[in-house]
Amino acid sequence: MIYKPEGCIYETVSNQKYISSSEGLREAMEKGVILEAKAVLCTNSHDLIIDLPYAKGIISREEGALGITEGTTRDIALISRVNKYVCFKVKAIKLDENGFLTAHLSRKDAQEECLKEYVSKLRSGDIINARITHFEKFGSFVDIGCGIPSLLPIDTMSVSRISHPSDRFKVGQMIKAVVKANDNNKIFLTHKELLGTWKENADHFKPGETVPGIVRSIEEYGVFVELSPNLAGLAEPKESVCIGQSVSVYIKAILPDKMKIKLIIVDVCNDKAEPSEINYYIRSEHIDHWKYSTDNSSKNIITDF
Repeated sequence: MIYKPEGCIYETVSNQKYISSSEGLREAMEKGVILEAKAVLCTNSHDLIIDLPYAKGIISREEGALGITEGTTRDIALISRVNKYVCFKVKAIKLDENGFLTAHLSRKDAQEECLKEYVSKLRSGDIINARITHFEKFGSFVDIGCGIPSLLPIDTMSVSRISHPSDRFKVGQMIKAVVKANDNNKIFLTHKELLGTWKENADHFKPGETVPGIVRSIEEYGVFVELSPNLAGLAEPKESVCIGQSVSVYIKAILPDKMKIKLIIVDVCNDKAEPSEINYYIRSEHIDHWKYSTDNSSKNIITDF
């Protein structure tokens, strides 16, 4: 079983086969298969009603998530699942008092299996898939598998500093992340190590080119403009620019030994820049060491996992 963030298996042939008939649901129950379907209602008692073609699906509040019964997970974790796909195991299939087929489901059981078989085995340096679920000023919360949450702090999202996680990601976006640590199944994540070194990013640009960028900070001595998530340059001061704006910049110089790029802002757009498509430089499933700095730079920016 491959444990994925919620929403990844709904349209698969296997999942559709199981949820599309009472026979399929019974088979999934017997085999203990994790399934997915959409939550269409959260009742006033915080039970989730799941849209199934041939049965009424119910995830009771206590079966809605790990930690609900113990009080370590708030009920907002259930309320926020409405109109989204949720994973579950089938616990029982019964006829209700009106003769309709009702499937009693457990999201908690799916999460417990994911925790035991996947999350508990994650180690520092492992590269995993995650889905952005919601933002806070300090970071993005992500689903690392079967709705199990983890936090990606804002300062780990990229080398180029941002003022809010929405500058880098969109809710619902699938990303990759690196496990920094696994503390008794509490997973700590980072992201910037996957976005390339200074040289790997700078190699996409040449002096004399005019390229797009995003204003990330404004100082008395100049304007920092992001050329890519792990690369920013310093432009000469310019009036009427705001943080988050799209700009076009002329590249005056690229200085690898100082890890600096000198820019001139040519034009300013009025629109706030949207998060750009992410380019991952590491394709493996694990990383032990990452060095951002250039070989001849006096700075030594590294991460050891």
